[in-house]
Amino acid sequence: MAKAFLPKILEQKALEVAQMPLEEIKPLRQTYRLYDFLQAHPEKLQIIAEVKKASPSMGDINLGVDILQQAKTYEANGAAMISVLTDQVYFKGHLDDLRDISNQVAIPTLNKDFIIDEKQIIRARNAGASVILLIVAALTEERLKELYDYATELGLEVLMETHNREELEIAHRIGARIIGVNNRNLTTFEVDLQTSLDLAEHFQEGPVYISESAIFSGQDAQAVAPHFQGILVGTALMQAENVAEKIKELQIDKG
Repeated sequence: MAKAFLPKILEQKALEVAQMPLEEIKPLRQTYRLYDFLQAHPEKLQIIAEVKKASPSMGDINLGVDILQQAKTYEANGAAMISVLTDQVYFKGHLDDLRDISNQVAIPTLNKDFIIDEKQIIRARNAGASVILLIVAALTEERLKELYDYATELGLEVLMETHNREELEIAHRIGARIIGVNNRNLTTFEVDLQTSLDLAEHFQEGPVYISESAIFSGQDAQAVAPHFQGILVGTALMQAENVAEKIKELQIDKG
């Protein structure tokens, strides 16, 4: 069952995209460029804070959350960007979550979804996202490059997600400037911080790197801090009794 997980999601996504109208392109929401921000603030491990109500691996995480309050708390406590899950079937998110949050915060927002088509990119931009996620494992290199170029032409930034060395090399070849290393194995859905540490040996000058998943404590953040400019954290923040304190714990001072 786990093995079929990513293909299963992508199959569902293809059905959604087939029904999706092609929206007219609206003005891009104005905020700072994430890449520039991460380059300009190397003194801290920056937090990309995620609004995530549920996930396939964890089930329901926090369905009762006030997403606007959560997002504002993230922003008030120094998050560099807010990631918003918009997949409805597997993550119980919605595009309206992205739209509502983007309307209420000044910092960049990331449309976290399984993006396979230009229609989704326009939709993300129109809903206020300034960054989109592209998952190397989900697409051929050729298609990845097409969507990457399309998004950047629309003024969006791209977080390109990798899981192993082969995918990291593809991200480098495409010229991705913001590269994520997901510590979750997409086959087993297990998480292991070692993925980030192993891939860090192959990083290049130029891009900024984000460690994603499996970061729950200051100790976890400390482990990846020497190699990464930022971390993407969802579950730990969605389950925290005190969100502000949890952000401070994870914002490692890199001196």
